Amino acid sequence: MTRKESLYRVTSKLPAALAAITLMLGVLAGGGTAAWAQTDEEVALSLASLLRASRAVISKNQQHINNPCIGDKGLSAGAVVAKAKENYKKAAGGDLDAIDPASPHGKLIKAELQAITDVMNEAQGLINEKGKGLKGFLPAVYARQVTQKFNPAAAALKLTAPKNYIRNQANSPDKWEDNVIESKFKAAGHPKGQHVSETTTFKGKQAFRLILPEYYKESCLACHGEPKGEKDITGGTKEGAKLGELGGAISVVLFK
Repeated sequence: MTRKESLYRVTSKLPAALAAITLMLGVLAGGGTAAWAQTDEEVALSLASLLRASRAVISKNQQHINNPCIGDKGLSAGAVVAKAKENYKKAAGGDLDAIDPASPHGKLIKAELQAITDVMNEAQGLINEKGKGLKGFLPAVYARQVTQKFNPAAAALKLTAPKNYIRNQANSPDKWEDNVIESKFKAAGHPKGQHVSETTTFKGKQAFRLILPEYYKESCLACHGEPKGEKDITGGTKEGAKLGELGGAISVVLFK
């Protein structure tokens, strides 16, 4: 069995998003010298995966961030970027530092890492404030700030969700996103975690679009779970969501 055949066998058993990234990494490790990501789909998945990897750092450290007895939380921009790269490597099996920085993919990753750095630099005063408990620096808030700062001309990142779960109207799904969420992600036969992509138009330009579904985890339910209608710790209204239910999506646009 060749290395490539082995990789195809392995990736066929993985969730689609992770399989695509794992395969491209394995092929490159086998001796390829082209750009790290070969297709629009791979680039888009890589950008979405990095956002998830960095958001996980903020999620895991919520209790630490909200500890009023500690000043410096040790969550500098450099520390968060390093941990995000580590999380990404565990999830996708690849080293972000191995991407050719001069390639289109490398430039987009650099832009996203810079957005993460900018958000964390600006948040230092808030998260390190001693004597204050709840900071409001939630994973969703962090991720939205990163997507807003990630603004290269070649791509766009966005958090969105089913319309009934939208709190910030800036995250409302557009027509294409809403159609995928309602007709694909909510369909009984749609594989859980399977992304949807299409080459179409976006704001009058030809673009490759990809949207990756996300599901409520235990840590999400403190703010979004039951009882429906009750106020959460931030003052928002709980949606009554259930564990494992479709709760949102990461939408990626790559302009052609």
